[in-house]
Amino acid sequence: MPDESVALIGPRLRSWREKRSMTLADLSEATGISSSTLSRLEAGKRAPNLELVVPIARALRLELDDIVPRKAPDPRVVRTTKRTDDVWYETLSPESSPVQTYKVTFPADPAGATAIPQRKVHDGQEWLYVLSGRLRLVLGEQDVTLGAGEAAEFDTRIPHWLSAVGAKPTEILSIFSKEGKRIHLRARPVGRA
Repeated sequence: MPDESVALIGPRLRSWREKRSMTLADLSEATGISSSTLSRLEAGKRAPNLELVVPIARALRLELDDIVPRKAPDPRVVRTTKRTDDVWYETLSPESSPVQTYKVTFPADPAGATAIPQRKVHDGQEWLYVLSGRLRLVLGEQDVTLGAGEAAEFDTRIPHWLSAVGAKPTEILSIFSKEGKRIHLRARPVGRA
């Protein structure tokens, strides 16, 4: 166990003891470990060992995993890019994530497509944000164009189709929930303090 993890055990024990509304004297009585030893352990002045930590964990009704800090996993996402019908999808979330995030690039459409190909329908909820360019979203009977900085959210069980509008490619950020749960953002309205 790295030294940094060992150094965190004492403060974690103190935090759990305080959450349980126990004094050092209460914990000493429950464990048979002197209050001064417990105090030194919590302050990091006494090295933790199993003879101390196991009875403390029992008295605080904890698992050892609650006391020993877990190593944080590498948060970086292994990004992949795939192309489907000239549309590029760059993954921005782990494959195992319940919510999938993509940066999607649609090719330029200078002629302006008038015929709408077969629209897609599938389970889920999608939220998208236009990073650059202009995006055409056909959703059910609606046909809307979104510019950079605009966002949309929709149930993907409604027939839909997306494409760039104009002579430049369009890039969007897409967040997709396979379970169909609505994606909520909590943000303060612009202009309010």
